[in-house]
Amino acid sequence: MLDRLPVEIVERIVAKIPDTDLIAASKVDRVWWQEVRREAYKRWKNYATTIGDVYCEIRALGKHYIKREIDWITFEDVNDFYKRWIDRLTEDQLYIMEKMLRNGMVVDPQERETIEHALSEQRWGGDPWRLGVV
Repeated sequence: MLDRLPVEIVERIVAKIPDTDLIAASKVDRVWWQEVRREAYKRWKNYATTIGDVYCEIRALGKHYIKREIDWITFEDVNDFYKRWIDRLTEDQLYIMEKMLRNGMVVDPQERETIEHALSEQRWGGDPWRLGVV
């Protein structure tokens, strides 16, 4: 009984593990697997939210450019930065999603299909979320 960590400690440890090592921590035992799964879903959701926020910023930037509130050079620089940011966030999100799928952490058939489609789109150089900012 004393050889196991309390769940609260496991939660704090798992929250600090980088994305690249997160799924590996699920191999410790069932409690770790559950906590890693919960944390992976949390990160997946956070990436999705952040991607959505950046997409809204891109659209707002475009409106400012159309209204001639910013010049072309500024628009291009900021727009390119946002696009690279979305690309990076998408890569990180898809990494977690793929690892979850490969390790049996995704049980919902619709989520499985979404992940498989997004991974396929990314492999072929497409825009997995069809945001039109590639």
